[in-house]
Order: sequence, then C-alpha cells, then structure tokens
Amino acid sequence: MIEKATSSANIASMLATLKSAQAQAQQGTGVNNAQPNFGLNQVQGSDKPSFMDAVRNAVQNVNETQQASRSLQNAFERGEDVPLTDVVMGMQKSSLAFEATLQVRNKVLRAYEDILNMPV
Repeated sequence: MIEKATSSANIASMLATLKSAQAQAQQGTGVNNAQPNFGLNQVQGSDKPSFMDAVRNAVQNVNETQQASRSLQNAFERGEDVPLTDVVMGMQKSSLAFEATLQVRNKVLRAYEDILNMPV
C-alpha cells in the first residue's frame, strides 16, 4: 500500500489536484464561495455607524466641550489673556450640550420603559 502511495503516478496525480485547487482558490471559484449570501455582506460592508458608535461619539463630543470650557475657566482664573466672553460662551456651550444629552437619555429610557410595559 505504501508503494502505491509513493509511486510517481500517484504523486503526479496529487500534485495536479493540489495545483488545480490552488488555481481555483486564487480565482475565487472554489466550492466554499457557493454559499448563499442572505444579505449579510451588505450589512457588514455598510459605512453607517451603529447606534452605539453614534452615542459614544455624542458623549465624547460633550466631554470634549466640557473639558474645553474647564480649560478656559482655569486660564481665566490664572489671569491669562482670555476674554471673559469666551469663558462664558464656553460654559454655555458645555451646559447646553450636557442638557441636550441628558434629554436624549431621558427620552431613550422612557421609550425603553414603554416597551417593557407593553402587554404581550
């Protein structure tokens, strides 16, 4: 049996099979590519951010606004050349961004509670 496996004809046949499989793999015509798609690639390939990414970006923007406002306040308190109007505007921007984020959070929580309380 070992003699049959190591014969030159069998080795040549195995090499031909491997080369054809390699050629199919390089061309993308292998058997594995015949699987149904079901639209999964369209969902994974989309460039739209997920809801979690959108929320994370919004919170990061609010955080950056608050940090910028805090740095303006600190600079003004240290006596640096920062106009008072810039400090007040920064404080108002950070306050407004935080309030808007808080309102969105409250709306999302209220919607979640409404869904939980729905009769099945």
